[in-house]
Amino acid sequence: MPDAPYDALAEVYDWLVPDELMTPQGSVAAFGDVVRVLEPDARVLDCAAGTGQLAVGLARRGFDVVATDRSGAMVARTRALAAEHGAAVRALKLAWDELAGAGWQGVFAAVFCVGNSLVHAAGVAARRDALAAMAGVLRRGGLLVVTSRNWERLRDAGWRLEVGERLVERHGTTGLPIHAWTSTGDWDERHEADVAVALLDGGAVTTRGERLALWPFTHEALHEDLAAAGLRPERSTYAPDAERYLVTARR
Repeated sequence: MPDAPYDALAEVYDWLVPDELMTPQGSVAAFGDVVRVLEPDARVLDCAAGTGQLAVGLARRGFDVVATDRSGAMVARTRALAAEHGAAVRALKLAWDELAGAGWQGVFAAVFCVGNSLVHAAGVAARRDALAAMAGVLRRGGLLVVTSRNWERLRDAGWRLEVGERLVERHGTTGLPIHAWTSTGDWDERHEADVAVALLDGGAVTTRGERLALWPFTHEALHEDLAAAGLRPERSTYAPDAERYLVTARR
């Protein structure tokens, strides 16, 4: 059993990431409008860093970057990527509820919580606690950046098995991403997603996967959660037909 969510997926996470986000440069470019408003040497926290593509990209752009993740396997990948690119990223195994004790109150100009991470907070109260912890490490006027799947769209389409539409090539190996979404009915109840990658090697198939717990939310609920955490929602790219969207808020 993995010690934390995504420990088991860390090895194959690259097969789940779109091509354009597979480099530090591409990951930063996806947040171009946000990055452009930051001071050139601003202190930035990526608090769900995953494999570290965004954190390393931000560091290479001149920002002072701290990267945290609850998954030790993901933190190891972030450290390896930073070393590969000669990027000064401080990467730590740290959960959202540990941010308040890290000595960073009012320190960061920006906090990123991206890659559909917030859905793993266990319900409304936990989600608001997580956002409040992020707000606490922001300096006054600091910027929080959150991205999410459009859970309204996914639920309307029905919870189901999704097999990737194409094979994905990473590091000389071909893989096929697979998602199985399960709903218990109510928005506030625990949902689950089985996420796997089938790796193809000649005629052999090896599968790596993990069952993840989810607590989906509407875009209106996210707006309310940000306000409840002491943040001022600023911008949203939500649209009913969008697969994912970005929200920014200020402390």
